[in-house]
Amino acid sequence: MSRADQILKEIKTLSSTTPDVEAAAVIDNDGLMIASALGADMDDDAVAAMGAALLGLGERSASELTRGDFEMVMIRGGDGYLMLVRSGHDSVLCVLTSRNAKLGLIFLDVSRAAKEVGRLLG
Repeated sequence: MSRADQILKEIKTLSSTTPDVEAAAVIDNDGLMIASALGADMDDDAVAAMGAALLGLGERSASELTRGDFEMVMIRGGDGYLMLVRSGHDSVLCVLTSRNAKLGLIFLDVSRAAKEVGRLLG
């Protein structure tokens, strides 16, 4: 199984086995989609570009406000959460959840998936 297939399998497993995770994608630092398990109504390129923009803001904010290295950014909207979690030096895991998501479980599973994606990307 190729590395890309392994990453796709990891994020599909996250989406299918973690309650309230609706979609997931792995995006590189430049805004290119590495792998996605997004809904058919979502544009991969738009999600990747928005993820990269949020990553840039998160990294700059953490740095300039002396909060250490970027680890995660989270946005809460009326219909759920968007999380970007560092998954290696050159990528982030983007996760969309439902509005009633149990965040403790989500954080645990997303953290594990991000570490595995980072390992696969080397």
